[in-house]
Amino acid sequence: MQGAEPIRILTVDDHPLLREGIASLIGSQTDMAIVDEAAGGRQAVELFRRHRPDVTLMDLRMADMDGIETMTQIIAEFPQARIIVLTTYDGDVQILKALKAGAQGYLLKGSLRKELIDAIRAVHAGRKRMSPEVASQVANYAGDSALTLREIEVLELVAAGNANKIVAGKLSITEDTVKAHVRSILSKLGANDRTHAVTIALRRGIINI
Repeated sequence: MQGAEPIRILTVDDHPLLREGIASLIGSQTDMAIVDEAAGGRQAVELFRRHRPDVTLMDLRMADMDGIETMTQIIAEFPQARIIVLTTYDGDVQILKALKAGAQGYLLKGSLRKELIDAIRAVHAGRKRMSPEVASQVANYAGDSALTLREIEVLELVAAGNANKIVAGKLSITEDTVKAHVRSILSKLGANDRTHAVTIALRRGIINI
């Protein structure tokens, strides 16, 4: 609309080329403008306080502080913050963590050219927006039983190459208990064996190594 204030955008990503690409996309729009760019989570919190942007574009994987923690800090201070996650990662657990942290949008970086501009307008208007691939991932696993915190601990130790005896020692539980946890993990993930379980858990964002 003529004369309306542009949508003010903060970009948060530790890759300069990605920030440049986003700036180029947004620069061609008359109804939005980038107010600043952050290369990490801590800087993002400071810049959000300074600019109070209308929409923030947030990377998930950053060296100093990840996107989930950054969002959590921003939204704790500014509950009305509108944040769109931009990531290469489409694991359903990671997606749900981001949405629970308060993200209103979740886009894959590979689809930004065709989806970003519309997503910014939608989120600014109070709607949620996800890449179709992201929505599909969430729907695929919606009915699955979540792993318990103990099962995740066991799986992380298994992923690091530890035998059941070592896992038991590290967690101060019996080997039989470890075996029971592994059986439960395989069942919940639909995995054939331990290696398959680790592969599935990494892809879905249940564990990181």
